[in-house]
Amino acid sequence: MSHQTGNLADLAADAYVYGYPLVFDVSMISAFMHKGFGSLPPTPFNRFGHSTKLATPDAHFVSVNNDTVYSIAQVDLSGGPVLLHVPDTAGAYYVLQFVDVWSNNFAYLGKRATGTEEGDWLITPPGWSGTAPDGVRGVIEAPTTVISIVGRNACDGPEDMPRVQALQQQLTLMPLDKTTQRTGLPTPDPDAPEELRFYEQLRVWMAAFPPAGPDQDHQERFQPLGLLEEGPSPYVNAEPALVKALTEGLATGRSRVEAAANPPAEGERPPGAWVMNPHLFDYNLDHFGVGTLDTPQWRIADREASYLVRAGAARSALWGNHGYEAVYAHTFTDADGERLHGSRSYTLRFEQQPPVESFWSVTMYDTPDYYLVDNLAGRYSLGDRTPGLVYGEDGSLTVVIQRERPDDPSEAANWLPAPEGEFRPMIRLYTPGPSVLDGTYRLPPITARS
Repeated sequence: MSHQTGNLADLAADAYVYGYPLVFDVSMISAFMHKGFGSLPPTPFNRFGHSTKLATPDAHFVSVNNDTVYSIAQVDLSGGPVLLHVPDTAGAYYVLQFVDVWSNNFAYLGKRATGTEEGDWLITPPGWSGTAPDGVRGVIEAPTTVISIVGRNACDGPEDMPRVQALQQQLTLMPLDKTTQRTGLPTPDPDAPEELRFYEQLRVWMAAFPPAGPDQDHQERFQPLGLLEEGPSPYVNAEPALVKALTEGLATGRSRVEAAANPPAEGERPPGAWVMNPHLFDYNLDHFGVGTLDTPQWRIADREASYLVRAGAARSALWGNHGYEAVYAHTFTDADGERLHGSRSYTLRFEQQPPVESFWSVTMYDTPDYYLVDNLAGRYSLGDRTPGLVYGEDGSLTVVIQRERPDDPSEAANWLPAPEGEFRPMIRLYTPGPSVLDGTYRLPPITARS
């Protein structure tokens, strides 16, 4: 029996890794609709919730950005297509990123992908075969009946908010058929014990939101775990051997996902090098809609390997963009290989601005939650759009990272506040240049001051 339990535990760990992005994504959708995120209010299906300001530390969302103002919609297509209206941003950067419940980015609208002019787009459910109304710019085919639209409008600070808010009001969703019932998110059995709740959520949501065909074939393996059972939950009165296997698998799977979210530095990486993976979101292998790049360069070759990449990406950067839209880089250490800590002072010196077509920033996050860091200055990030930065005569920029405001006025202008303990800054490069994507551009390390 113990050998059987061991095999089941291994299978349960695989199921955790495979299903984590779905469970986490749907949980976030539910949280968004019932509680909102920070300044994003709770918002029902098929309406945009708009941030009224740039994100602050009260937005408890993993690695939330402080460069753009979010407009997020959860879309329920179970009752048929929804018409999306996008305003003219007059050349200003924005992106609408379309994410299915398995956390696949399957379409983009915005400056890079489709330009900045006004237009209507039809979002259709899986398998829809109707006719699009006249005048739409295009059709966006959703892989699942529930999707998220994660909108980001570049915002140059509080004084730029009126422009952004005017655009937000013109960003609308309208169901083509207002009479149809929509099914929304099915509810897992509340009587499933807490330690098996993850698997109950996975069972219910996997059935409601079938993945692409090859993934459906893969998840047939999970039959012995009860994950493919329909109807009443198999976890309410599960056999002790199954409970043991599932709880062991949960622990193993969780540690695998944590390791994938924080991979150890490769041997050849110099101390303090930024971890930058333009291919973190290349696990979508099946659905390439408007604005995506359907080329081998942007696809993980090994499907089974993609499941762990996908889980790590969901854990550390849920709803992050493909590298060609934006690249994210982070570091935990300085140029000496020491952990970054608020008890020390650091500099980050850019000899030239990073090569981007849109803009770049560096944002401060705490660990282990990766939330924005509260500080008296109310500054959570800085970058090429930050007013008042002091540049060297040679065009270089030296960012000062420490807890207390520097005494020197030019250093104070370039100050990125740090927390008391360990921290993890993140650099974002919006519409990165080719040298970022091919790895020839290297971000400078953070240097500790003596």
